[in-house]
Amino acid sequence: MTQLPPASFSQLPVIAASDFGAALERISEPLALVERAMHEQVASASELLAALGDHVLRSGGKRMRPALLLMAADLCGYTGPRRIHVGAAVELLHTATLLHDDVVDFSQLRRGRPSANALWGNRRAVLAGDFFYARASSMIVEDGDLEILWIFANTIRSMAEGELLQLERSFDPTVTEAHYFGVIERKSAVLLSAASEAGAILGGVTRAERRKLADFGRELGLAFQLRDDALDYEDRESDLGKRPYDDLREGKVTLPLLLALKRCTNAERDAIASVLKTAAYREVEGRDDDSLDLTPALEAVERYRGIADTIRRAGEHAARAAAAIAPFPDGVAKRDLLAAAAFSVARDH
Repeated sequence: MTQLPPASFSQLPVIAASDFGAALERISEPLALVERAMHEQVASASELLAALGDHVLRSGGKRMRPALLLMAADLCGYTGPRRIHVGAAVELLHTATLLHDDVVDFSQLRRGRPSANALWGNRRAVLAGDFFYARASSMIVEDGDLEILWIFANTIRSMAEGELLQLERSFDPTVTEAHYFGVIERKSAVLLSAASEAGAILGGVTRAERRKLADFGRELGLAFQLRDDALDYEDRESDLGKRPYDDLREGKVTLPLLLALKRCTNAERDAIASVLKTAAYREVEGRDDDSLDLTPALEAVERYRGIADTIRRAGEHAARAAAAIAPFPDGVAKRDLLAAAAFSVARDH
């Protein structure tokens, strides 16, 4: 893995997160083709699968992964039809993980709408996720590039591994930063890295240039997940489309809480451990209400700057993402990728 220099968000080129909207507008036509390809791929003889697939795909989302692939391909000089096919496969893979994650996490909402498992039940949601995995994999095989196929297979393995690593330490107040970053790199960053590297492969660039774009996607993915974990502790349900503090209720010791646990007193740590223990009992009992008193954990996160320092760390990773593509020539595609890096930290949803 390439070692990138230490960096801070202030070192990013002067590009506003709002520029990401303009970047998406510039690729709106190929993104629309990606969307159409996804809907075509999940068409099924099963009425249930068709309805479930339509519900999931119409729930929106930023389409960050195919956007990165399109921008990376453009940066490397490729604007042909394969980027649509591979971009759709990458997003279908992401959608499959969301279906499975919602089942694992007992989530009832996804982007402000009822989750698939809430509407159709866990078994159907899991099978639909399997179907999405299968269609995405078929698309990559149809593309025929063995290097993209290898990246795709390795990404699926890594994401499954990350989910299991997280489950192994759920509700555990002794989780380390090393374990946490190992989880988010496998669960989140690896797919953004794969999307960026696939775009580079389509462009036929050197292995060194491929590695730079893979590093860009990885660092952006870490920044994106860190910001996501900070957002969960910001009480803005209307913006997030889900309940705040769900990570805490689900026993996920993310960086805001992890930092608080490292810095707090023994008495405060015991109180947080008690919250996690109670949450674990509730999960076993199948209780998912808002009556659990999260106050000790939330107050510690606030007192010990868990949110602010998580966002600061996200900025450092975004700056490393920018540094990874610094050697590429300046131009619209590079600026759009830098805007994606800025957006990954500054976003509020």
